Amino acid sequence: MARTTESPAAPRVSPPDLPDEFAAASPRRNADLIAAALDLGGDTDLAYASLEQCTLRADADAVDLTGATVLDVAMTGVRIASLKMRDAGIRRLRISDGRIGTLDLSGARIDELELRDLRIDYLNLGAARATDVEISGCSIRTIDMPQSELTRVRFADTTSDEVDPRGMRATDVDLRGLDALSYLDANSLRGTTLTGFQVQQLAPVIAAGLGIQIKG
Repeated sequence: MARTTESPAAPRVSPPDLPDEFAAASPRRNADLIAAALDLGGDTDLAYASLEQCTLRADADAVDLTGATVLDVAMTGVRIASLKMRDAGIRRLRISDGRIGTLDLSGARIDELELRDLRIDYLNLGAARATDVEISGCSIRTIDMPQSELTRVRFADTTSDEVDPRGMRATDVDLRGLDALSYLDANSLRGTTLTGFQVQQLAPVIAAGLGIQIKG
């Protein structure tokens, strides 16, 4: 009998591979950090740094990881007003149990990302290329995904006020666990999976995109 592939395919997310012991380290721009434990505050510049097998805690105004390489990293209990990871290279990153004002992942190259039990005001995935992403138990006020390329992404027990998917290219993107109040462009949801109830909610937006008038 031919083997069937279940759709949507679940993300292949594994926990970061972390050592038993960590060395305390100071953050700095262009740093090369391995097996380090970082405790961040204020404004922290880690742009273009390399973080491998690290743990990170933060109560900070801004953490800049622009262009950084992030491999096997766990961020737990973070409180960050602005976390910038634009154009970063990410593989096996877990962020859990915290509050983030702006999480900027625009232009990032992502392979295995887990966001769990977070409150986020603004999540920016614009032009990101992301594969194997799990977003669970989160409250995200605004999600921007324009021009992103998403593969095997799943939302579970997550809420959002507004989602902007314009120009998104999606493969195996499971939105059934995302309770969103509004989508700016339902026609950009090609390649996603929704529940029947979600499709009913989106009917007016879909109709408007097709030039259909709905009258009682």
